[in-house]
Amino acid sequence: MFEKVNPCHPDKVADRIAGAVVDLAYKKTDNPRIAVEVLLGHGRCHIIVESSVSIETEAVLEVVGRIAGVMKVDYHLVSQDSILAENQSDTIRCGDNGIFKGMPVTAEQLEMTHIAKDLFRHFPTDGKYILDGERLIICQSHATNEELHELYPKAEVNPLGYWTGGLDVDSGATNRKLGSDMADSVTGGGLHGKDLSKADVSVNIYAWLKAQVTGKPVELSCAIGDTEIDGLPYAEIVEIARSFIMDVGGFEKFAQWGLVR
Repeated sequence: MFEKVNPCHPDKVADRIAGAVVDLAYKKTDNPRIAVEVLLGHGRCHIIVESSVSIETEAVLEVVGRIAGVMKVDYHLVSQDSILAENQSDTIRCGDNGIFKGMPVTAEQLEMTHIAKDLFRHFPTDGKYILDGERLIICQSHATNEELHELYPKAEVNPLGYWTGGLDVDSGATNRKLGSDMADSVTGGGLHGKDLSKADVSVNIYAWLKAQVTGKPVELSCAIGDTEIDGLPYAEIVEIARSFIMDVGGFEKFAQWGLVR
């Protein structure tokens, strides 16, 4: 059983904006420290950024307009805490406590992801879907039942009827759809809107990648300040995650579909 939401779901819009702001930070320096939280909907977008680099208001407004459309933006930028910054000044250390789990992706999860992407090609609007064995549930905005049954005749479609969805109907917030992004690998912490020093990003990615290679569950824990995880220097974990993020096109692109792509 697996639920997948598409990149136009309001929560994913929030993740994408957060990822795009992190991309801005990485354009300024190789190892920024940044955390971004986004809450948006009904014409308003609230963004709080804690960062070691300055992110100009104009750049953030461009990101919001491009991804979410016309919004009244409340953007608040604060410097990273000075004590935390000093603790990370000499080397790349684990940026958080955490327990992390990487799980092999199942055939059902891959099938649901394929269906979600197929539907998004036809209907690039808010949508979420569930696959539970033979049962496929499609909730797709701006699509009639007839259109959806043409593509998936046996699916249950829009149980409450036609709907419009999107940011004028619903609100979105960062890291609310981790089940869609990580499937069985979900533990504590958020995946989006953070730099690579944060274990929520790098260790989650590392554990997930290792699980896909070994075909077995991977469970790891770490403490803030650790310099080694799973027998590897933390800096190497960060570089593995960096390579993955760059391969998918950056933090904004990563936020579109998450780890289960």
